[in-house]
Amino acid sequence: MPLYINFNGEIVPADTKLLTTGNRGFRYGDGLFESMRLMKGKLKFADLHADRLQRGMKALKIDGYSQTDAWFLKNKAEELATRNKVKHARLRLTVYRDAEGLYTPSQNKMGYCLELQPLDEPRYFLNEKGLIMDVYTDLPKPSNYLSNIKTCNSLIYIMAGIYKEQNRLDDVFLLNQNGYLCEASSSNIFIWYNNHLYTPALSEGCVEGVMRQVIINVAKANKIEVTEAQINPEILYEADEVFLTNATRGIQSVMGFGVKRYFNRLSKGLMDELNKL
Repeated sequence: MPLYINFNGEIVPADTKLLTTGNRGFRYGDGLFESMRLMKGKLKFADLHADRLQRGMKALKIDGYSQTDAWFLKNKAEELATRNKVKHARLRLTVYRDAEGLYTPSQNKMGYCLELQPLDEPRYFLNEKGLIMDVYTDLPKPSNYLSNIKTCNSLIYIMAGIYKEQNRLDDVFLLNQNGYLCEASSSNIFIWYNNHLYTPALSEGCVEGVMRQVIINVAKANKIEVTEAQINPEILYEADEVFLTNATRGIQSVMGFGVKRYFNRLSKGLMDELNKL
């Protein structure tokens, strides 16, 4: 039985042929997306996702952002989950500019597609085996006002993923155009060093992750000092702990970088707090 998706408000089988070659998301990567998590039939952190999505649509000048509020996200996510008969899932909402034209669009109308991938887990789980990582240097990420948005132009992450596979790594650290730590291939980075938690500032070009903000809030609520900063990758050789965050997996602990090995005590504690939310 095929899964269902929501394409511009209509629930259809996931294998339905929907896009033409003129679709701007396909042709130019003209759009953005939200990766979200559904647990026990409810969308997690809907307000944060809606806020980021609306700001991203404003930045890309895609009309209709006022309708993509938290109620819209929760309603569409829960409707699709009910149709697919699942309670736990990973969701992806892709918003694209529904227009004709070459680089210059004929209009700025919003189109969207909501997809669902069923999961068994009713909570976030920390990875049992820590990640082995290295730094990806072939393509630095530029820092501009689009850098914080999850746009449909993902070639840097694709090339980083190919590098990861070719070098038998679990993930890679990305650098920005100035050579400072930016993010991982699909996550934000946190570093525990000298009893202080650091994460690259948004000015460093990282995606403005929803889980990044959640973990910053959780850490501060538990009296853990957090600094958003410009971070030299050399700190990876000195850090006590490194972990990654994203909306679908929560927290993933890093075990090794080169010959360096890390603990995972803080990430375990933060994961426990995250699951209380």
